[in-house]
Formats: sequence, C-alpha cells, structure tokens
Amino acid sequence: MLSLVQSDRYPPAPRQFNLAAYVLAHADRLGDKTALRIIGMQGSDSFDYRFLKRAVLGTATGLRALVQPRQRIILQLGNTPEFPIAFLGAIAAGIVPVSLSRALSEHEYSNVVKTIRPALEIRAASAPQTSRSALPFAALRRFWTLPQAGFAFGDPNRPAYIIYTSGTSGRPTPVVHAHRAIWARRMMWDGWYGLREDDRMLHAGAFNWTYTLGTGLLDPWSIGATALIPESDVTPDQLPMLMKRFDATLFAAAPGIYRRLLRADIPPLPALRHGLSAGEKLSARDRADWQDKTGTQVHEAFGMSECSTFISSAPDRPVPAGAAGFVQPGRSVALIGPDGPVPRGTVGTIAVHKDDPGLMLGYLDRPEETAARYQGDWFVTGDLATMDESGAITYAGRADDMMNAGGHRVSPIEVEDALTAHPLIAEAAACAVQVRTGVHVIAGFYVATDVIDEEELRDFVAARLATYKRPRLLIARDRLPRGANNKLLRRVLRDEWETTYGQA
Repeated sequence: MLSLVQSDRYPPAPRQFNLAAYVLAHADRLGDKTALRIIGMQGSDSFDYRFLKRAVLGTATGLRALVQPRQRIILQLGNTPEFPIAFLGAIAAGIVPVSLSRALSEHEYSNVVKTIRPALEIRAASAPQTSRSALPFAALRRFWTLPQAGFAFGDPNRPAYIIYTSGTSGRPTPVVHAHRAIWARRMMWDGWYGLREDDRMLHAGAFNWTYTLGTGLLDPWSIGATALIPESDVTPDQLPMLMKRFDATLFAAAPGIYRRLLRADIPPLPALRHGLSAGEKLSARDRADWQDKTGTQVHEAFGMSECSTFISSAPDRPVPAGAAGFVQPGRSVALIGPDGPVPRGTVGTIAVHKDDPGLMLGYLDRPEETAARYQGDWFVTGDLATMDESGAITYAGRADDMMNAGGHRVSPIEVEDALTAHPLIAEAAACAVQVRTGVHVIAGFYVATDVIDEEELRDFVAARLATYKRPRLLIARDRLPRGANNKLLRRVLRDEWETTYGQA
C-alpha cells in the first residue's frame, strides 16, 4: 500500500471571489457580537463585527485614494487592531498587503523593500524606524470612518497577499497567496480545530505570523467566532489567567509557548475544550503535562507558509502516540521518493498535490525556484515522514536536518524526544556535527533546570534509543537558538559548534 491519501477534490471557490468579503460574510448578521478582543492583565479592547466590517471598508476607501489595485503595500504594525483591519482593507480594495515582523533590522527591512517594491509603507511607532517615508500610523484610524468601499471581486486565483517564510532552512522568502487560500482553510475547521461559531479562540502569537493570522484571526471571523489576542507585553506565564478570565474555549500557540506557560500555575479552565499547536513538534512530556494540568487534549498540525496546515489531529480523530496527524479531509497528500509515493512504513518526503486550493501561487518573482519545488504533480515540502496502515503520519524532520550515523539515517525528532523525556530537561535539539573532515557524529544539545550527570544522562538515553541513534556528544546550553516565530534552528547549533570545536 502506498503512502498516498487522495480525497475527493474540494469544491472550488466561487468564480467571483474576494478574501476579505468571505472573512466578513457573517458581519451583518452578527452585528454587535465581539469579533476581536485584545486582552491584557489590566483589561481589554473589543471590536464587534459591525465595526470590523465598517472599518475594513473605510480603510479600503482610504487606501484606494493612495494606491492602485494590484500594487503592494507593507504593513509592519505588530499586535494592534490596525493590522488586521488594514490587511483586510487592502485585500477588499484589490491591493496586495505584505505583513512584516517588527523585529526586522533596518538592513533587513531595506532588503524587503527592494524585493517588494511597495507603493506604500505603514509602520507602527513601535516598529524599528527607517529613513523611508511611510503613511502616519494615526492615519489608519481616520480611515475607519470614511465612506465604505465595495469589495473588489474577481478571479479567486489572483494574488491576495504576500507573507515571508520563517527562514528556518535558509533565507526568508516572499510567498504569494491567492484569494482562494482562505477558502481552503475551511478544511481545517473540522480537520483540526473543531471550530464553532460560539468559540472564543485565544492565540498567543504575533499577528504577522501566518499561524496567528489564519488560526487566530481569519478563521474565527470566517465562521463567526471571537478572536482573543494577548497584548504584546503579555508573558507566557500570564496566559492561563487570561484564558480563564476571558473564557477561552480554544487555545493556540507554538510548542515553545506551551513549554513556558506549563511552568506557571494553571487555574481550572472550565470553558476550554482543547489546545492547538503548530510550528514545530510538541514534545510528549509537554503534551502530557498540558493534559494533566488542564484535562484537555492538544491537537497538532503540520503545515508551512506555502500551504498553511494540511496534516493534523482533530477532536473527532485523535492520532496514535507520536504521530503528527492524518491528512485533512479534502486534501491530497503523499510521501514521495524519486519514483513517486513510497510504500507505507517507509520514510518519504511530504508532498501536496498541485491542485490544493491552499497552495501558494509561487515565490515572488522566482519562477525557477517555484518550479524546482515540484516533482510532477506534487509540491515537495522538504519535510520527511512515515505513514502507517491507518494513514497516520509521523514526522521525521526536515530533509536537511536528517542525520547520518554509521550509514543509518536518524531523525533529530527521535533523539530530541528521548532527551526531553528526562525530568530535568526542558528542551533539546539534535544535529550531526563534523568533528573532523568527513566524520560526523550526533550531538544532543539540551536546556536543563538543574545540573545532570553526563553518565546518568547517557544511561537514560540508552534505554530509549538504539545504539546508532544515541548522541556521541551531550552539550548543556543556557538556551537553544530559535527564529522569530520560535522555531528551533538546528543549523545554527551545528554551525556554532563546528566553528568553535570542529577540526578541519
């Protein structure tokens, strides 16, 4: 049996379509229901659906006076209500927004500008300031009360917005998504979230991150739910109290946030149905601790900037221990090798069919790079996994993170799971490092809450891993390097170790 799941093709988006119109389709019906609440320890600001639609279409009017349809604008606005309103306002007007992190240096920002060639830049006062001119941040709120524009409908395959990849395996790259991308996210409502109109989704991430933007804002609004977003100064240990105070029914975050908030006291959360996790693999210990402290499950999803999430567990379809999830209904996914889908139980590269409505249009102005990601009809992700007979998929890591130990390919995930099973290890990373020319060994880097005797740790790991999978080097660290979206950067660990200790 092959590692291939081909669902019935998902119905296409309507021929005349606008992403913002789709997201706000319930606004007139819901009226004064809270759409967005930005929450903090001292209170909150809330915005209802009636206001949200009015502000989005007023912003569309304001932007149309400054920017032509299909031109690009940069949004560097942080976790402010101005960001989603400007994002949807631009799309409503047929303008292409590009969301950026506030953490960019001036040099990085300048490189983005050269690539994007924006017709307009809008930056919050808290964003790093540059010498480039920008629309005053305060002008955005004045747009909210302008006469409401109409939605610019058109081909669902035309560009809607641009996001940047996280850059965990190389340089960040601009990804162009079509208006139809939001239509494809309907497959996550049951395939991952169990999302309902009466939900209150609390997402602990930055607005510009595609995970927060989609899961925390656009999806709840598309179904008529309420989005709860913490203020930028909220710390992970404060999140459980906010979940309780604002009756969050769903909680979404990256594994690094789960890891940190689990160190805090967690009050009873009677409204919470379950948690959601994406961005990297959640450790088995953190999953168990969450269940023990909250009495709820965490449902994980695998995805990427180029296609959002398409493999996940869900409330009505839990997965075997250690598995990442099942292919979401409506998706066609395979694990492929050089000759196509591999047999089940064999490691293959995760690939998404080219007809998936959530798949990107391509990398901006990089047709060759886009074409290189395809193998026949399959978009190849570069991530490795296995599929069992039931269709459950177990993630094995990035292809460029895979380690070679004595001729055996070893997934860093296996080694990291063995290390984090130790009660004193908070987080871990594994990578192959070159100790001398042509000789690589597995190194296990870890952050511990107390000093661990190395021999005791070796015995602990030996009880969980085959001999060839065991780290030859065990290295304690104060912290592990992570990207802007909290993803683990194994290549940075490798490069730092080889620069300091490697031998030519």
